[in-house]
Amino acid sequence: MPVYGRADKLSVMTKRKLRILVVEDEASIRNGLIDVLVFHGYSVSAAETGPQGLKMALGGTFDLILLDVMLPGVDGFEICNQVRDRDREQAIIMLTAKTSDEDIVQGLALGADDYVAKPFSVAQLVLRVQAVLRRTRAGFATNVHMELGGDISIDLANLRGRRGSDELVFTRREIEILQYLDANSTRPVPRDELLAKVWGYGKDLDIATRTVDIHIAKLRRKIEPEPAVPRHLITVRGIGYRLVRD
Repeated sequence: MPVYGRADKLSVMTKRKLRILVVEDEASIRNGLIDVLVFHGYSVSAAETGPQGLKMALGGTFDLILLDVMLPGVDGFEICNQVRDRDREQAIIMLTAKTSDEDIVQGLALGADDYVAKPFSVAQLVLRVQAVLRRTRAGFATNVHMELGGDISIDLANLRGRRGSDELVFTRREIEILQYLDANSTRPVPRDELLAKVWGYGKDLDIATRTVDIHIAKLRRKIEPEPAVPRHLITVRGIGYRLVRD
């Protein structure tokens, strides 16, 4: 069994054991993930089919779901969609052999927190699991509203908002992006800074991901009257993004 760092392992094991559900139909990958996650101090449950995974995901309480896309019976996209309908704050990482932009966008659009493409580095997967799990619901402000100007208001605590007569529903990650950009609104925020501060990835990690851009695009479709000509989520070419209030 590979060792990923005694300090990392101990930091996990000294806390309550976090529960992870692994939904993966390939036995070798599923068993390998179970072994690695248990080694790092997590409590792990597993499912090998889509229907079994969906039942466990909807019927249990998990801190994180590791969800394969290609599953027999019910695919990972449908499981993610149904889980999100029930719980917008459930942490989900999708495992996929599909690396096209269309598949990545679909998974993130359904509310997945992150995706990991197969074949993946086990060490990097563990780091990404740890990054997602570092975010807790306790980090949310309560009874706080954000007014972007005009007819756009956002209830940060309840992950909801309004644009005119339209009700908006946000994911936890989208609210965290808005909060971080708002706290640093005097300057453009680089993508790698968002990955470090919002996603919890170390800046020394060489992670190839379009996650930030995809989440920004999703947010623009919600808060911008004309997403193609944004007024609030501005791209500063070559640097990053800024949040602008009217």
